[in-house]
Amino acid sequence: MALAKFSVPEKIAQQQLSLLEKIKKKGKVRIGVNEVTKAVERGDAKFVLIAEDVNPAEVVMHIPLICDEKKIPYSFVKTKKELGEKAGIAVGTAAVAIVDEGDLKKELSEIANAISELKK
Repeated sequence: MALAKFSVPEKIAQQQLSLLEKIKKKGKVRIGVNEVTKAVERGDAKFVLIAEDVNPAEVVMHIPLICDEKKIPYSFVKTKKELGEKAGIAVGTAAVAIVDEGDLKKELSEIANAISELKK
């Protein structure tokens, strides 16, 4: 079963990851399914990234649903490994939530808008 509800063009995928890398230095991110779920449920998350290669997919299937419910933008990246690296950890992670984007609000909202266009 394909987890991603929409496909993310390579260009946007790269922008997301480089933005995550910048934000982890200046802002705040939550790493891991449990942390992301809590951040979304509390309404703290500004943007959520989910890895497409999570197995079993059930581990992260609830995240897009609660993101939609809370009107929090989310997107997908190809691999857990890539997501973990950009979030600054040595292992892969299934999901990352950006809680505080620091001074990168404009860049984050541009990506969020591009993603919302893809979902239509």
